[in-house]
Amino acid sequence: MRLPATGGTAPKAFFLPRPALSGRGFFIALCAALLPGAGAALTLDLPVACTLGETCYIQHYLDRDPGPGVVDYGCGSATYEGHDGTDFALPTRAAMATGVAVIAAAPGRVRAVRDGEADGALLSGESVAGKECGNGVVIDHAEGYQTQYCHLKRGSVAVKPGEQVAAGARLGLIGLSGAAEFPHLHLTVRKDGHEIDPFHPGAALTCDTPPADGLWRAPLPYVGGGLLQAGLAAAPPDFDAVKAGLAAPATLPADAPLLLWAYGYESRAGDLLTLRLTGPGGFVFDHQTRLEKPQALFYRYGGKRAPAGGLTPGPYSAEVVLTREGREIGRRQLGVEISR
Repeated sequence: MRLPATGGTAPKAFFLPRPALSGRGFFIALCAALLPGAGAALTLDLPVACTLGETCYIQHYLDRDPGPGVVDYGCGSATYEGHDGTDFALPTRAAMATGVAVIAAAPGRVRAVRDGEADGALLSGESVAGKECGNGVVIDHAEGYQTQYCHLKRGSVAVKPGEQVAAGARLGLIGLSGAAEFPHLHLTVRKDGHEIDPFHPGAALTCDTPPADGLWRAPLPYVGGGLLQAGLAAAPPDFDAVKAGLAAPATLPADAPLLLWAYGYESRAGDLLTLRLTGPGGFVFDHQTRLEKPQALFYRYGGKRAPAGGLTPGPYSAEVVLTREGREIGRRQLGVEISR
């Protein structure tokens, strides 16, 4: 839910309390128990109207480690201490501004809703105590299942308590309300009041990806990190501007440096980031750097100064590649025109 403003690991002591929402007052205690009992399993559809790996991504999975330390269902570290759900994130606040729908993952009856909480309150230093979920919706399903949708955009909640909704029904828009430092939907799934992992509700971790017992109708691939965006610029962009969303320039001046920047998520120590630039007149920039530590969000850049007389006008190509343990986990390609 929270990320340091500079893009480090999430605070270890942070978790999402279950605040009372308007409608039927209720309180669900945080519990690390895994799926109890039998009964028909819930089948979940993707709860966001975006394409994973393209227009949105999973920032955090549920923390499967019951004690100190973290582990996600794939035996990776794309989570943080006590995280009780799945974060479906947008790469930038500009993407949030376009309006990305949050949809019901399964049919059920709306139990409670909240709306009216400001987006970006936590980033502005406002207290969100007791309202960490921000604007949200809770839906009861058959067989004791429940889903909760948090951090919706203010004014977007489209359902009311008691309303029966079908799978795919629009609930609201991805936002930045409550205890959120980046635009995302936090989805919590419960069975008989206990938080469960929709990717792997079984008690024993197998590290299978995807595991055989996942609740998703169409299995979602495990992705423990990657690239979100890359861009070209004449000067290093501010990281806050990168997170907000930068428009790609159509042209850049010949007398300025040419820089390539990369923005990614869930880096691990030892990840290899490659930045490449090529252009007319034999222009080449090829740089590799080892990322030194885990970061929830990371940003790097590199490039070359313009030579005497300026860069040769024409088309320039750029490529960013992120590699982990010899396996490519992200690639972005782009280009720009250099003009006099």
